[in-house]
Amino acid sequence: MNSSPLPKQFALDIGHTPKPSLNNFLAGENLALHSALSALVKSWKENIPRPPTENPLNQRWIYWWGPEGSGRTHLLSAIGNAAQQLGLEYFPLTPNEPISWIRLEERLSTLCLSDKPSIITVDDVDRLDERLVASLFRILNAIQGSKAVHIFMVGNAAPGALRLREDLRTRLGWGLMFQTHLLGDDEKIEALQQAAQARGLVLSPEVLPWLLNRFYRDMPNLMALIDALDAYSLETKRAVTLPLVRELLQPK
Repeated sequence: MNSSPLPKQFALDIGHTPKPSLNNFLAGENLALHSALSALVKSWKENIPRPPTENPLNQRWIYWWGPEGSGRTHLLSAIGNAAQQLGLEYFPLTPNEPISWIRLEERLSTLCLSDKPSIITVDDVDRLDERLVASLFRILNAIQGSKAVHIFMVGNAAPGALRLREDLRTRLGWGLMFQTHLLGDDEKIEALQQAAQARGLVLSPEVLPWLLNRFYRDMPNLMALIDALDAYSLETKRAVTLPLVRELLQPK
């Protein structure tokens, strides 16, 4: 299987790449998580409180984990994009942007008193350094008793398996928890077909099976290749057939 990167001389045109959304995510075995997130977004749109549950945090506090390529970051981005489309305050936190954490903590007391939903997403919890672990601990403590602050967190393992402080690992599981699963080959082909259709890209029937056998098998790289094929097809004014795919992937 070829696992080399896309040709460096080819510049990707991702202007037509659809943003991650719940609608363009193929759930597969991740249906329970997808349904939970969809129900939350629907409640934001309709501004209707959801029915009470045994644990009230289940409606505002979700952690999920899974292997790379299982859709965990797609879903996190989808939630953020949905929040922005609805005009809700949205705070994306990652290990690489510590300033965002400081800005959120400065706003946190106000957010916790508001009745209007606000959305926090935390990607790559497993990569947080000691300073950001302490920040997340404070954030979770603050929003536990808030009225409408929602937090969605993603990592590469279940809370108990993370190399984090025990008190933080415990808090990650205070709300709902899900594990994300990789798609099977048939599901990958279906997801890639949907991605191609969303871009107005028509693929010859043999292209996707060939890619799964000869190219990367993880969804992020396969989706990146769909973007590359889209741009290359437009640039060369040719249909996406197997010869065009081989030409794009040929090292130069």
